[in-house]
Amino acid sequence: MSEVATEPAPSAPSSAASAARRRWRLNSRSPIMITFYALLLGLVVGALVIITTTPAVLDAWRGIFHSGGGIFHALKVTWDNVGAAYRAMFNGSVVNPVSLWHSVTTGQNWEATLTPLSETLTYATPLIITSLGVGIAFQTGLFNIGANGQAVLGGVAGAMFGSMVHMPMFFHLPLTLLCGFAGGAIAGLVPGVLKAYTGAHEVIVTIMFNYVIYAFLLFSVLSTPFQLPGQQNDISRTIDPSAQLHPLFGVASGLRVNYGVVVAALVVAFAWWFLERSSMGFDFRVTGANPAAAKASGINAKAVIILVFVISGGLSGLAGIVQAASTTHYIDGGFLIGSAGIGFTAITVALLGRNKPGGIVWASLLFAALGVGGRAMQGATGIPLDLASVIQSAIVLFVATPVLVKEIFRLKSAPVAKLELATKGWGA
Repeated sequence: MSEVATEPAPSAPSSAASAARRRWRLNSRSPIMITFYALLLGLVVGALVIITTTPAVLDAWRGIFHSGGGIFHALKVTWDNVGAAYRAMFNGSVVNPVSLWHSVTTGQNWEATLTPLSETLTYATPLIITSLGVGIAFQTGLFNIGANGQAVLGGVAGAMFGSMVHMPMFFHLPLTLLCGFAGGAIAGLVPGVLKAYTGAHEVIVTIMFNYVIYAFLLFSVLSTPFQLPGQQNDISRTIDPSAQLHPLFGVASGLRVNYGVVVAALVVAFAWWFLERSSMGFDFRVTGANPAAAKASGINAKAVIILVFVISGGLSGLAGIVQAASTTHYIDGGFLIGSAGIGFTAITVALLGRNKPGGIVWASLLFAALGVGGRAMQGATGIPLDLASVIQSAIVLFVATPVLVKEIFRLKSAPVAKLELATKGWGA
């Protein structure tokens, strides 16, 4: 009897390996992985800036032909300088491994060991809250460019209540935070009403309203009872201890991280519940994704626009009073206006976090670490703090151009049914 040859069935391990490879290819194209690749590319850009601007590195590369091992010397100098910069940035914003090991084994110097992480959390706390407010507006298809002014007005309103009204902490602190939220909400209400009832472009209105609020800030700390008595400079009264956000580990610990992180955690939980579980949040997301469908389903577009700006502005105002009540404990004429301003940084963070509460938290921590670590890097290596801004800008550039990231890492895109505009997806 002749035997019939049969083709062997594929083995289970081979099928499992193939499925794993398919899953890896799909995961490598996910928004999270694209953001991770953008972070790597940003660090590469930062390394190139260090190489091209550090005299020691440039001198080493100029002399690669002076000796047989010149190129190896240049590579070593390059590696040492780039490594020293990023090591100083990590040690100054997260933790120094040597210091951590010393504290673990001896139980001493915990203040110095935890100070970098404490500073990063302190910097990130108001940024998280402001970015969540901006992200909620973006998810609805609205551009709140006035978050900085809203944060300033919230800080002024909260600090006025916290310094000029006196009561027990149980009432004083919550009402101070509520006043900060109300101040930001009022600042958001004006462009919201103008957008809803007159069609005024929210970008122009919010940008110009920032300058109105800056002028009001100077007026309040120079020409009102809010100014510190006996003081001619633009400095406000000091917020009462009963309205301050005190350090988590006590003043004696020397760590500045404070109960503002608790406020930020509650805001993150609220933002997630609001966007993912509430009916109003669903209306916001539908309006942002498809305004025509939202209108057809009976959603009141005017009410949505106004509520978006009230909530977004309120959260920005809350961030302003959290900043004042946790760090300086007073307001001055340059409150939150220096550099780019927290509200404009929040726009970048919201974009990097893809307007999702979880993503915004990680993006805020990243930006805070780069800012805090950049100062430590400048002190340790002499490399300017501007390098941190270069890395931040490069990361945002690559996140905003996912097609470029996919081309650099040779990631095959999934097939699409039709061409979509690159500008679509602020809420995606």
